[in-house]
This record gives sequence, structure tokens and C-alpha cells, in this order.
Amino acid sequence: MAATAPEGWRRPPRVSMQEHMAIDVSPGPIRPIRLISDYFPHFYPFAEPVLRTPDWLPAATPANGSTPQLQRDPEPEADSDDSTALGTLEFTLLFDADNSALHCTAHRAKGLKPPASGSVDTYVKANLLPGPSKASQLRTHTVRGTRGPVWEETLTYHGFTRQDAGRKTLRLCVCEDPRLRRRRQAPPLGELRVPLKKLVPNRARSFDICLEKRRLTKRPKSLDSARGMSLYEEEVEAEVAGEERGRILLSLCYSSQRGGLLVGVLRCAHLAPMDANGYSDPFVRLFLHPNLGKKSKYKTSVRRKTLNPEFNEEFFYAGPREELAKKTLLVSVWDYDLGTADDFIGGVQLSSQASGERLHHWRECLGRSDCRLELWHPLDGVAPQLGN
Repeated sequence: MAATAPEGWRRPPRVSMQEHMAIDVSPGPIRPIRLISDYFPHFYPFAEPVLRTPDWLPAATPANGSTPQLQRDPEPEADSDDSTALGTLEFTLLFDADNSALHCTAHRAKGLKPPASGSVDTYVKANLLPGPSKASQLRTHTVRGTRGPVWEETLTYHGFTRQDAGRKTLRLCVCEDPRLRRRRQAPPLGELRVPLKKLVPNRARSFDICLEKRRLTKRPKSLDSARGMSLYEEEVEAEVAGEERGRILLSLCYSSQRGGLLVGVLRCAHLAPMDANGYSDPFVRLFLHPNLGKKSKYKTSVRRKTLNPEFNEEFFYAGPREELAKKTLLVSVWDYDLGTADDFIGGVQLSSQASGERLHHWRECLGRSDCRLELWHPLDGVAPQLGN
């Protein structure tokens, strides 16, 4: 027998599917939301969607712990101003003039704006400009899943001189690691540039700078054939970049006990890339001219796929100082190629006929005994021609 409805009861009105998807599910009578756009906000790149309660709705009070509450992002929100929209980066720079090195310590980033994927896996990439991008490229380890990563890692540029500090700029980029997300290289989340001429030698300086958008500037056509160059460097910086071939750190010492010259090949920095992958397989050749025979020629081992190789190998040339002073020490850096001729990267000559730092280094080592002298030398891009 069908149940009869009580007297005065009316059937509730039907609710359409569109209205049903937009109702307020909080305890109380069912009531449609007047502004559906409050629950479906517009999409803004590099911003996380946040649901907000419409202003006309009263604040929901917890009843028996059953009412869901919207949790605010625990990480601090950045200001709406464009200058802080991409976040900030804290780092420290130190120009060690005594050891010809530049130390960049990446501390942390704050308020990063990730893409629509949500949390990010970030690292810091550094480049010295002007110069080949891969030759001066260093990076930190990757910190996963946070908008406020802490790296506390120091990146060191060897062979950094006072001349470099006066004309170079350090570019720091906060990048998302594509390998952990199985996708192609994404554009940097933000970058900044610091002119290094402001640094005081042997004095650390801390920075806390807002990140900016990547600068996209087309490279001049005259440098289209240069390998390893960045595609988005400024035109002024890219014009000078093709002139650099790299530099080498040599140590010279005249040993009175062994009666000869000790030549140490310590390391190279910022070498010009010679392979299609943007790197080189460098090694160093030594030749004392005009000596004849195998005892006047040496070469180091090959370092694979690097533009900043470290060798730490030493070679010996016997002879009194008077004879060595009349000779020329030729140091050349080459890119090893299997099955084809090796590519010349750059070289340097030390002799009494040289000039500048090369002449000073040669005379100082022959004028002292048992004193090791280390000095960085820029490489020439033209292979020297020596007579027989």
C-alpha cells in the first residue's frame, strides 16, 4: 500500500545538473552559488590556483568537525609587484685574487613561481659573460619539490683574473631539472646578472636579488659558426666571446738537485669547444725548442668531454740555466679526435723573447732555484710557427 504524504507537504523543486554542480555543500539548506567563477578562477601562468570563499557567503563555523576548511599555502606568498613576481635568490661572491679564482655560493631561493605542474625540482646554473656558454657553465645539485630550495653549494671559476673582474658579468639562472620530470629543457624560472667589477678582491659580498625574466636577444650573424655559444646572450657580450680560446695554469721550477727545469701542467679553464656536442677532449703538448729527440717532447693524458680539465702532471727538461735561457718552451692544447687529426685549441710560448707575464714567468723561474712559480696564461688562437 503506497504511503500517503502528510498534509501540507509539497514536493521539493527539481535541481538541474548545472545547478547541482555549483551548490554549497556546507551544512544547512541547499543554496546555489551566485558566482560560479569564484570556484573556477582564471588561469595565470606561474601561479598556483587558490580557492577563495565569496565575499557574500558567511564564514563557515565548524560543526562536529565535519566542515571542510580551505588551507592556505604554508609558504609565504610573493608580492604582486612585477619586481618580486619570480622570487628572489640569495648568494655570496668572493674574488680570491691570490689564487685567481671566483667563488659563488648559492644559498637559497624564496617565493619561486613554478609552472602549472605545481612543485618544482630546481638548481642554479652560472655563466660568465662574455664567453662560450658551456665553457663557463657551472651548476649546483637539484633540490626537489619546494618553492624555497636551499642549496648551500659553492661554484668555483679557476683562472679568474683582475682583468676578468673588470669586464665580465656573472649570470645566475634558477632552472627546473627536466630529467626528473621526463620532459624537454624548460626555460629558466628566472635569472639575474651581476657586474663583477663591483667586487673587492679577497672580500666576500652577499646578495639578495629579485629574479627577472630571461633576456632573448638574437646573436650576430658573424658568430653563427661559433660552437658552444649561448643563443640568448646580449649582442655586446656575444661580439667579444669568439675571441677567447681559454687559459692554462703552468708551474715552473728550476731544480738545483736534478739540474733542470720542472714544468707542471696543472689545469685549463674556459677552453673553446671543438666537438659537435659543445665540449672537447683536451690534452696538452710540451716542446722545448730547439732541442731534438723524444726528450724534448711530452704530452699529458686526455681528459674526456670537458672544457675545464685538471691534469696535475709534471715533466722534466735537463740542462743548465744558461742553455735553458736561450730556448723556447712551447705549450699547446689540443682536442683529441679518434681516427682524424687532432684539433688545435690554443697555445702559449715562454722564452726570453716573450713579453708581459710570459717573459716575467720565464725569467723568474730561471733566476731562482727550487722555487715553484704558478701563473695563468691566456691561450693564443694561432698555432706558432717555429723554424728548424
